[in-house]
Amino acid sequence: MTDRGGGTGGPLTHVRWIAGGTGAGKSTVAAALAERYGVRVYDGDRAEHRWLARCTPDRHPHLHAARDRPPGALWAERSPQEVFAGMASLQGETVGFLAEDLAAAPSDRITVVDYFGILPGHLLPLLHRPDHAVFLVPTAGFRARKLRERYADPARARANWGDQDPEAMLAKRLARDALWDDEVRRQARAHGLDVITVDGHTPAADITRRLAGRFGLEPARR
Repeated sequence: MTDRGGGTGGPLTHVRWIAGGTGAGKSTVAAALAERYGVRVYDGDRAEHRWLARCTPDRHPHLHAARDRPPGALWAERSPQEVFAGMASLQGETVGFLAEDLAAAPSDRITVVDYFGILPGHLLPLLHRPDHAVFLVPTAGFRARKLRERYADPARARANWGDQDPEAMLAKRLARDALWDDEVRRQARAHGLDVITVDGHTPAADITRRLAGRFGLEPARR
């Protein structure tokens, strides 16, 4: 698992990271930090669409393989374990794009990265301090509820999975995400980075305040 996309040449001192698993509330917390503390938010999920135009088959084979496939094709053809093994992020193909984007962006204020697809081992070289990153990982039950709500919208389900059976695809997605969570936890333990388990009992506002203190944020002036 190597970084095929390059690097910044040094840590990004103005950047804080919210990574982890899907459905854990990363975007909700990042938006709250932006509203209350005036941070800039880098949306990694949106950035992925731009990376598709920049990827090459030799340096980013897994990302490139997904570029021209119709929605749901890669999921329908493979088991959850195969989908997991083929993740560009698992192979380190996305971290270089992240580093390049952040190094090229303004650094006049703190930037919070909201992104699912970076593992602790790939993130470590970009960190200024270990407490500048946190991995939010949901419990299985909490994620299932959140993703069922998300894909209850038929248009959203079709955009992700095309004409595939939504229930079958959701089951496969949940199984793939559980494998990702296990890898996040394993690497976080190995590298001394923190994981927060999200089960729905702690309000998002409390998690936001906790991360603001951890990230050294002050309320924005109005």
